[in-house]
Amino acid sequence: MAASAATLGLLNLLPNPIPSSKLAKPSQFSPLQLLPKCSPVSISSAAAVLSLPLLLNPQDAMAAGGEFGILEGRTLALVHPLVMGGLFLYTIWAGYLGWQWRRVRTIQEEINEFKKQVKAPAQAAVAAGAASEAAPPPPPATVSPIEAKIQQLTEERKELLKGSYRDRHFNAGSILLGFGVFESVGGGLNTWLRTGKLFPGPHLFAGTAITVLWAAAAALVPAMQKGNENARNLHIALNALNVALFVWQIPTGFDIVLKVLEFTKWP
Repeated sequence: MAASAATLGLLNLLPNPIPSSKLAKPSQFSPLQLLPKCSPVSISSAAAVLSLPLLLNPQDAMAAGGEFGILEGRTLALVHPLVMGGLFLYTIWAGYLGWQWRRVRTIQEEINEFKKQVKAPAQAAVAAGAASEAAPPPPPATVSPIEAKIQQLTEERKELLKGSYRDRHFNAGSILLGFGVFESVGGGLNTWLRTGKLFPGPHLFAGTAITVLWAAAAALVPAMQKGNENARNLHIALNALNVALFVWQIPTGFDIVLKVLEFTKWP
């Protein structure tokens, strides 16, 4: 009702048509004489009337309605969930590679600690032997449990080094960052192409957070390469939170897939 009243009020501002008596004779007819003498106010009023329908419902002007063709279809809409499902599994794989590389570093620290425990008794035995040179040489000592543990860890570390986990984890993280950010943005763009808008909610917010966490974890790599242990721990914590959000996001993503299947058509 308010819109109708506004429209009528604006129409009253338009100039009255020219009476037929004032029109030029047929022999002196000019199209320009059909135009009324309009003031700037009346011209503005006419423009407002013509644009009123667009102002009353601006959403319709932005909504997708088939003008994007196959970009609005079911095929492209299903690419996002399929790719993100693969990236979730790839995230688990990248985490495994990173954990193995961390094991390569920490196992060397364990070996060094065990060597310190073996070195102290050996030094004491050498000092005691120097004090009693006349004593018979001691029988050959058997391998102690600590030395056996050192040998075991050393062999394990050699096997881990063969896996090249450091380079593989770095490559996997780079691929995950590139494809993840691309598809995360692509998913939002596809939603806009199909519906003309985005839908604020758990799935959108969680996807945004996952994208930010990917970038933040990658930003810590230079500090990690310099041996910063705090950066390494923060890198692990951010990726663990990323996986948790990924798992939590799966049900909402599945609901969206069902809506896509319901409201879209092939291709």
